[in-house]
Amino acid sequence: MPQEIEHKYLVRLDIWKPPDSGVPYRQGYLSSAKERVVRVRTAGEQAFLTIKGPASGITRLEFEYAIPIADAATLLDTLCGHPLIEKTRYRQLFAGKMWEIDVFHGDNAGLVVAELEVTDESEQFEPPPWLGREVSGNPRYFNSNLASNPYKNWRTQRD
Repeated sequence: MPQEIEHKYLVRLDIWKPPDSGVPYRQGYLSSAKERVVRVRTAGEQAFLTIKGPASGITRLEFEYAIPIADAATLLDTLCGHPLIEKTRYRQLFAGKMWEIDVFHGDNAGLVVAELEVTDESEQFEPPPWLGREVSGNPRYFNSNLASNPYKNWRTQRD
């Protein structure tokens, strides 16, 4: 059964610097109900339709399918809720693990998170020095929630 097991952390910008130019991402949601999220995403010249189930800890079902980029553009522009999530994704290897660092733009500018997919919730890993606080269990940081409650709207408390 396809599943995503993912840790998510804030990034310490005083330490982390982008390793390259990254890949531009644009994504929107056809559904962002708690029980299911249906996402359309472009990543550079590729596009995907992703269905995710509800989270249990840091694990949830995930089904992802490649779709034509023109179809994704139409879905993003016409059927997905707005604002869209816009970010640049960087991939960085640290201690044998591939981290994905997302630098958000638009309504979520200022937010930078690092994600690490693991094979088991109890899997151990060495944290990079640029990791900040873990926010894996905080739904406020789910991309689907950032679309409806963007970072720019958060008050002084950045939990």
